[in-house]
Amino acid sequence: MAGVSNVAFRVMCNKYEVGLCVSEMINANALSRNNKATIRMTTTCSDDKPVAMQLFGTRIDVIKKAVSIIEKKADIIDFNFGCPARKIIQQGAGSALLKRPAKIKEIIEAMVSSTDKPVTAKIRSGIKKHNCLKIAKVIEKAGASAITIHGRTVAQSYSGKAKWFVIKEVKEELNIPVIGNGDVVDCKSAELLLKQTNCDGIMIGRAACGNPFLFKQINEYLKTGKILEQKSKVEMFEEYLKLWKEFKLDFNDLKQHAFFFTKGVPGAAKLRNKLSEKFDIELLREMEEDWKKIKE
Repeated sequence: MAGVSNVAFRVMCNKYEVGLCVSEMINANALSRNNKATIRMTTTCSDDKPVAMQLFGTRIDVIKKAVSIIEKKADIIDFNFGCPARKIIQQGAGSALLKRPAKIKEIIEAMVSSTDKPVTAKIRSGIKKHNCLKIAKVIEKAGASAITIHGRTVAQSYSGKAKWFVIKEVKEELNIPVIGNGDVVDCKSAELLLKQTNCDGIMIGRAACGNPFLFKQINEYLKTGKILEQKSKVEMFEEYLKLWKEFKLDFNDLKQHAFFFTKGVPGAAKLRNKLSEKFDIELLREMEEDWKKIKE
């Protein structure tokens, strides 16, 4: 959730009953060098609990140092073996590591030995084929406390359908919790993933962008079978705007989330056009006025 899962958005997700939030991907190398922008990505607060901080990288010494820096802020330390972004793969990180099970084992073992916090991992269903069971077993044996599986291959990126049968296969073979990810977009798809895979939890990414209320809807539906009426995106954006100011995040964070929250909102095209042209403090004032008009 690079560029999305900042502290303000995570606080909102917690308000709407998410079970666990995961930070943006944090570059272990940059964190170990105390890069200021990277350190800001680790900002958290009491309303952002529990929280998993997610690292990526390749060098064991750097990863261990990053763990020592981040463990005081994190309830869980996650490692990303699933990112399909080209710039991450070119570093040999993210999903590029799925080709190197021995390296994955080394990374998880190093993390587990460096902290008392639970260590978890996120992977994809495979590189070109849906065949991640071997990697999942390596991660479990190395000492991970849980694993999340995105049911798409690296080659698929975010296209096509997620193959939930892979999640089911891993769940049947592993003893640690298995979390399913991919194509959960509403209450019924969440219920279907649980039924088809028997997984221990659901991870939702893109569907929650601009709609953290989805977590509350899913929780209520799984408990009672009732679907709560959708909360106004305008109201949710106003909540995000207040939190954005409170945590003094940069304009790019607001710009990104403004696009998410305005998607599908009548009368918001003008605002999106403004955001595409420029973004400064004066525009922020204009945005607040535009939102008032849309609400009216």
